Amino acid sequence: MQFGLLQLWEGGWIGALLRGATITVLVGLCAMGAGLMIGIICGLIKWGRVKPLNWLVDIYTTVVRGVPELLVIYLLFFSSVEFVTRVATAFGWAGLADTGYAFIIAVIAIAAISGSYSTEVVRGALSSIPKGHLEAARALGMPGRRIFRKIILPQMLRIAVPGMNNVWQATMKDTALVSVVGLQELMRAAFVGAGSTRNPFIFYLIAAIIYLIITFVSQVFFKRAERALVLKGRG
Repeated sequence: MQFGLLQLWEGGWIGALLRGATITVLVGLCAMGAGLMIGIICGLIKWGRVKPLNWLVDIYTTVVRGVPELLVIYLLFFSSVEFVTRVATAFGWAGLADTGYAFIIAVIAIAAISGSYSTEVVRGALSSIPKGHLEAARALGMPGRRIFRKIILPQMLRIAVPGMNNVWQATMKDTALVSVVGLQELMRAAFVGAGSTRNPFIFYLIAAIIYLIITFVSQVFFKRAERALVLKGRG
């Protein structure tokens, strides 16, 4: 019998793919949020040339961006899973390493990768702020916190949004790699479905369509955010 959409629905595969897509988006959002915080902090350190923190940030961004993303995930997961499993077992949480820990380590790994790229985006945005704006604010006697809140942050966000859009798209693609730690995200769900039904084309095609839908919605959001920041800056 030919395998089609009806069999996908009756076999519960549509639901599995949608649950996988939900986990993919959750991992992407959590990792992007954490990566953005890392990027802002590290970007400010690099922009301000705060030594020796500047050297540590350089090492972090060089190492993380210099090795394959999959290797970063492997290193973080397999260097800690045994320890976490022992601790969890000792406290009676033996299933932690098989459920929640996979999600946590996926977010940490993707956030570390996202943060390394966000750092350069933020540093570049900060470097693009005209120095005259900062000098004028200091000449007027504005305190440092107010300068950051009123001058640096708004301009940095407006300049950084297009770059952050690229980081987000890369982050969403990187979530496909976390299936190696056993997390049932979209690609893992598609892989399991393809193997169980022996119809890989259908499952991977659906996964591709879902990724494209996520990308389209993301692009709309970023374009609106960029337009809003530009209008706010003019106002």
